[in-house]
Amino acid sequence: MRKHALVRTRGFSKDIPQISENLCCERAVVTPRKTHVQWPTLLVCLCCYGGVAGSTLYAEILGPVLAGLVLTLSLTLFSSFNHEVLHGHPFRSRHANTALVFPAMGLVIPYMRFRDTHLAHHHDPSLTDPYDDPESNYVDPAVWCRWSVARRRVYAWNNTLLGRMLIGPIIGLLTFYEGDARRIRQGDRDVIRAYLFHFAGLIPVVFWLVWMSEMPFWLYAIAVYASLAILKIRTFLEHQAHEKARCRSVIIEDRGPLSVLFLKNNLHAVHHAHPTLPWYRLQGFYDKRRAVVLTRNGGYVYRSYMQIAGLFLLKAKDPVPHSQWSSGHEQVPQPQKPQKTTAARDITACNLTG
Repeated sequence: MRKHALVRTRGFSKDIPQISENLCCERAVVTPRKTHVQWPTLLVCLCCYGGVAGSTLYAEILGPVLAGLVLTLSLTLFSSFNHEVLHGHPFRSRHANTALVFPAMGLVIPYMRFRDTHLAHHHDPSLTDPYDDPESNYVDPAVWCRWSVARRRVYAWNNTLLGRMLIGPIIGLLTFYEGDARRIRQGDRDVIRAYLFHFAGLIPVVFWLVWMSEMPFWLYAIAVYASLAILKIRTFLEHQAHEKARCRSVIIEDRGPLSVLFLKNNLHAVHHAHPTLPWYRLQGFYDKRRAVVLTRNGGYVYRSYMQIAGLFLLKAKDPVPHSQWSSGHEQVPQPQKPQKTTAARDITACNLTG
């Protein structure tokens, strides 16, 4: 980490080997992959392309509302499919997997950058780190103090579910592009290569929209933004600031449409413990080991996305400044209290966006 880093306490430093030991023990029970093709994941890919093709080809017949809705859901699912691809699904060949997501149907996020930053995010000891976790929504308290009042209010609203859906995509993209522009100016070849790949992937999408599609571009653009807003529901509280790395990833026990759109990534603590486990095995894995998973992540759990909306639609889930942050000196933080939700109390024994 950098000079400013997560608080280094004796308890925190001891937790990391404990995490590794727990993960090794848990991963030993995961059945090795036997098939060369994961057909459920390939079926998801076909649904994504079918939904985008059908909604754009027959936009005039379906009408703007229905066509836009189908396209939004298809693009949301396509983003979840991208997440599966970067973790090595549905084929064993990385090149074959990448070919499936070559058309940049989501328009705004280069797949190769998503892949690299997300895999960096999977270094669990750095989860929520404002500098070392590329997907962190927290900021260094010292940086927060330098911000204007207006900017603080914007980011505070972004910590409500409604704010995260409405302005979260803009904040996320601007931050993402700003960092990548700096890397490109510094001559980072991996980032340059990622954007060249992305621009190449835009060519078939633009060709389709111009020559084949009946959908106006403005409607396609609205669907892209709406899909990003839906994805913000998933990433809203995937991780929390906590002294222990194993307590930073959430479990949301939702089995509804959003769980399907997110390809079971609502079981986020399981995904972080077993990142190569395919989406269609996450639910069964969790059901068999629920008590173990929830004990290990400190009871950081919610019943459903409906419960989350009821709690945080207009209320910030936590402060924007990182609560476990130290500026260059060691200090022992006060233990963080578990989330006081009904589900958390039922587990007695603690925010993954993307």
